[in-house]
Amino acid sequence: MTSTTAPRPQKAALDVESGWALLERIAASPHLRRATRLQELLFYIGKCSLKEGYGKISEHKIGVDVFGRPEGYDTSADNIVRTSVSELRKRIDAYFESEGRDESLIMEIPRWSYVPSFMPRHAEPQPSMDRPVLEAVPAAQSPRSTVDAARRPRMQRWVAVTLAALCLITIALAGTAAFFWHRYRALNGALYTWHSEPSVSALWTNILNANPNTDVILADASFGLVQELDKQSFSFDDYLNRSYINQLQVQHPRPEMDNVLNRIVLWNMGSQDEFKLAHRILALDPLGQRIHLYDSRDYMPDLTDRDSLILIGGRISNPWDDLFEGRMNFTVRFENDGSISVINRAPVAGEQRIYAQQDSVQYCVVAYLPNPNHNGVVLLIEGTRAEATEAAGNFLLSENQLSNFKRILRVDRFPYFEVLLKVSSVQGTPLTASIQAYRSYPNLH
Repeated sequence: MTSTTAPRPQKAALDVESGWALLERIAASPHLRRATRLQELLFYIGKCSLKEGYGKISEHKIGVDVFGRPEGYDTSADNIVRTSVSELRKRIDAYFESEGRDESLIMEIPRWSYVPSFMPRHAEPQPSMDRPVLEAVPAAQSPRSTVDAARRPRMQRWVAVTLAALCLITIALAGTAAFFWHRYRALNGALYTWHSEPSVSALWTNILNANPNTDVILADASFGLVQELDKQSFSFDDYLNRSYINQLQVQHPRPEMDNVLNRIVLWNMGSQDEFKLAHRILALDPLGQRIHLYDSRDYMPDLTDRDSLILIGGRISNPWDDLFEGRMNFTVRFENDGSISVINRAPVAGEQRIYAQQDSVQYCVVAYLPNPNHNGVVLLIEGTRAEATEAAGNFLLSENQLSNFKRILRVDRFPYFEVLLKVSSVQGTPLTASIQAYRSYPNLH
């Protein structure tokens, strides 16, 4: 018996062709043009779905094939795939809301899935054209033109009562609006307590209003530990493309050392003090609308030009600092022999060229600068040790310390600046922090 159904291969080929063309338009759009890794992810899941017919794609397989993770990596400890797919969903949605709004075919990555789905865009319903048309009745033919004059007083009384009722309703609504406005202000004050501190509010309002999105990037302590153990430094490019892992394996061919280094890399460790600081910064945005938290290894280069950034940790564990340290006067240097110091590139009278860390004395650098495209800001927080990073957080969130810094700068509004803090500590707890040197850049605004 011959089937009357249209041949499936022809339909599938047509779907593959149109679907793949859509992927290419999305990848070439401004939302993904510079996000190379996200483009690779888009084409990979698109190929699995359109050309290979996968009904399911595992997170582990994407991590290995797209992000170069080893076969035995733990997806519960490394969330690179989940973070990247979430970001890809946002950019696909942005494409269909802008230049892709006229696409006849749309694509989405459903929640809890890594398999993209393609579907035709539904046409918006057109207004019905067969509704009855109401024709006006000429005044001469309307029975209302003969209303009895005796009924007019009752109509007038009804109008007066209606107007009075409307006035009462308006007064009630105004009172209700005032009540809820006062409740809103009280609730807003309870949520954003830092608004009541003038200097803290002045600085952080500037930071959070500079761009709709502010990304807090935590340091990768595993990367820092590997460099300390191996007594060498890796570049930002080595970190970004994960080539430092292969370099370690070549330099240490012994299986036991290779296994140790791989475990350290996969742990994605962090500093408790730095996490506490990130938590305090996130508390400035209690509704979670503006500040977003990222691990260093999961962040993407194109976001540095799009969002405001807050980088926590020194360059040895947060290599994203490399993108901005060339613009700074004070930089933290980590030597292969384990010594740490702050370099003052252009000392002025009364300043040192090198501030070396000691057992009970650490240093931290805080830099507040515009991002490269001047559509946001960059806040770098680099400490020579964890206690110094905690002290930097205290400085940035302390009304007393910020108001004192403002007096030193002799300004009413914070300019872009760098400040070097000397931190005295005991048993891992910062005791005092004093300003050793600073630079202000009012002309950068």
